[in-house]
Amino acid sequence: MTMLKAKTRLAMAAAMLAIPLGGALAMKDGGTLKIYHRGTPPSGSIHEEATNSTVSPYMGVFNNLVMFDQQVAQNSLESIVPDLATDWSWDESKTKLTFNLRSGVNWHDGKPFTAADVVCTWKQLLGDVPRKMKLRKNPRKSWYWNLKGVEASGDNQVSFALGQPQPAFLALLASGYSPVYPCHVDPKTMRTNPVGTGPFKFVELKQNEHVKFVKNENYWKPGKPHLDAIDWTIIRSRSTRVLAFIAGEFDMTYNTDVTVPLRKDVLQQKPDAICPLVPTNVSTNLIVNRDAPPFNDERIRRAMGLSLDRQAFVDIISEGNNFIGGAMLPPPGGVWGLPPEELATTQGYGDVAANREKARELMKQAGFGPDNRVKVTVSTRNIAIYRDPAVILIDHLKEIYIDAELKVIETSNWHATVAKKDYQVGLNLTGVGVDDPDVNFFENYACGSQRNYTGYCNKELQTLFEKQSSMADQEARKKLVWQIDQKLQEDVARPIIYHGNNATCWQPYVKGYVSMTNSVYNGWRLEDVWLDK
Repeated sequence: MTMLKAKTRLAMAAAMLAIPLGGALAMKDGGTLKIYHRGTPPSGSIHEEATNSTVSPYMGVFNNLVMFDQQVAQNSLESIVPDLATDWSWDESKTKLTFNLRSGVNWHDGKPFTAADVVCTWKQLLGDVPRKMKLRKNPRKSWYWNLKGVEASGDNQVSFALGQPQPAFLALLASGYSPVYPCHVDPKTMRTNPVGTGPFKFVELKQNEHVKFVKNENYWKPGKPHLDAIDWTIIRSRSTRVLAFIAGEFDMTYNTDVTVPLRKDVLQQKPDAICPLVPTNVSTNLIVNRDAPPFNDERIRRAMGLSLDRQAFVDIISEGNNFIGGAMLPPPGGVWGLPPEELATTQGYGDVAANREKARELMKQAGFGPDNRVKVTVSTRNIAIYRDPAVILIDHLKEIYIDAELKVIETSNWHATVAKKDYQVGLNLTGVGVDDPDVNFFENYACGSQRNYTGYCNKELQTLFEKQSSMADQEARKKLVWQIDQKLQEDVARPIIYHGNNATCWQPYVKGYVSMTNSVYNGWRLEDVWLDK
């Protein structure tokens, strides 16, 4: 683990080096930033999607109340800065959070932004709106389990009322997944022609071709953005798009699209490219539909969890650079993950041969064995970062009498497919919008959450989710988070195979971009980016 820690520190340092030195260069305005995209975004509505295929290109259309500083590599409560809010304060009970809002801000269609828009947005997320304004999908509703209401005081002040203290609530609002929506635009329009207050206006989406944005000439932040436009070109083949970047056809790659082996190729062929390797806070994991026989048998699910050789995945996929951990991103890149000494005692980790022997015994107890093998389909999303580990998973399952065939799902349909439980076994990637248990636990493991794709439900453990959320002592909170994480692994809720460590690459003339080290979802406002050419 010492080597992994060292690699993470180097990656974080590399990301910090991407920050332009103040005063070293005179910023230039103008030009079109050309980025490639891995596939057509399912829609332009950030609140309705669960993928950075949407949030990365569309984050620049919007603003938040607050956001993570785009020039600080690691997201934390300390890196949160004002956006549409000028300031904020908690009441004495720590259950009421009040924001003062900026005046003179307009939506892209010219209508004024007011506190009513903030109220509307979070009522949509709570489902407390007329039918016409309801979100078709609401993958992060679980984030707001503790939100009791939102009220405006005039046009320039809004308050959030919580059921219990929740120190991390502000971090939820800072995520790229938490933009403010316009009250006068319905969700259907937001999916196809989104309207925001942000630095870039949506222009056009053409399926399998491109997504285009243009500068908001009336942006409320003086002097921003620097770019005239951003063009995202859709290229489905990863090798083709990376070669196009090397050839100079693009200024940037897609968000952490460059794996460790590909990064090596990029830097060999284009040594001046900037490609910091960073923990993505995206885990690769095994999902099992608990309602689909024979996987409704706990013994089979436990056996599948015990079949995993995590180090083999890490070595094959990333040449040893990905990270083994539990539900939370492991340290030092992550703040809340299990440390090595705790991970070593967690069920399912450790001696692979011994684990597989236990797994085979469980399979025999369930009525399966070498002469009576389970036939199954392993579903995954039709992009390389899903397909590659899915092939390895199928090989591991053979060790415990499970024969699997791979089924690829079109990328824009993947999240809807697993949310409907329309699968038996899946190889999934889970991105966490904010490096905090209040996001990960409630979104991916809480009973009834749309993003809880396995249907796992442990009400006693969910009580602990709520307990840790209210704790002001963050060190004591961390100890409880570790206990919860270990229980999730013991329950085979969503066995974590590894945490990703990938790169976004950009040409040396691209300035003002910082690759964040513990989330791929929060650093794509791009209002600070400029081209030195």
